Amino acid sequence: MSEEMKNEMTAAPETMDDYAAELEESYKTLEGKQPVFETEDDPAAEKWQEFARMLEERTVINVKVKEAVKGGLVTFVDDVRAFIPASHISTHYVEKLEDMVGKHLDVMVITADPEKKRLVLSGREVEKSRREEARKQKLAQYHVGDVVTGTVESLQSYGAFVDLGDGVSGLVHVSQISTQRIKHPSVVLKEGQEVKAKIVSTENGKIGLSMKALISEETAKEEHESFNYKETGTISTGLGALLKDIKL
Repeated sequence: MSEEMKNEMTAAPETMDDYAAELEESYKTLEGKQPVFETEDDPAAEKWQEFARMLEERTVINVKVKEAVKGGLVTFVDDVRAFIPASHISTHYVEKLEDMVGKHLDVMVITADPEKKRLVLSGREVEKSRREEARKQKLAQYHVGDVVTGTVESLQSYGAFVDLGDGVSGLVHVSQISTQRIKHPSVVLKEGQEVKAKIVSTENGKIGLSMKALISEETAKEEHESFNYKETGTISTGLGALLKDIKL
């Protein structure tokens, strides 16, 4: 699991306040230049209703960037001016906004305010949504009971994250690392170490692993084989059996 994904899991959701400055910088040049209509008389009212539907359904649309302004990019959706905040262009940092002019982006509506005529789009949300969908498809390949091999990518006080490959990680809780009680995963594991574990849960899109379960199963198997050997072995106390290997 990448550090970015871990941060996303714990980060608080963004609100309009997080990029209000970007919006104001972009829209302030239009103040007083756009005609104000009553909702029922607004010739673009149907368009804004459609934008509201796109917002609710998280519809992905493709737009062409028209210009770069301070704080983001400007484009048009059905002839309505729209703004893409710099922080919402992509999940990756875009250093030069002007390099985006003329490019096509897949975006979704994140704000549709007909009163202020503000339409805000996000390419980052599309990328995150697609990445999450791809991750779900990968996770669907793993099932409880499967034995997997991976590499320890990080150690935390509560357990170890194991990279299973192809962008999928699992967590071995500290209580599931060893059959003995340990205070910290570093007592047994180190980063970069290859380990084998059993999948014990796949709830909420998270893979729970157990090394202890495999150790317990291996121990039980060895004890069972040893028991069977003793049960099937032949024991004889006959005189012939006692003297057959003695040479006179």
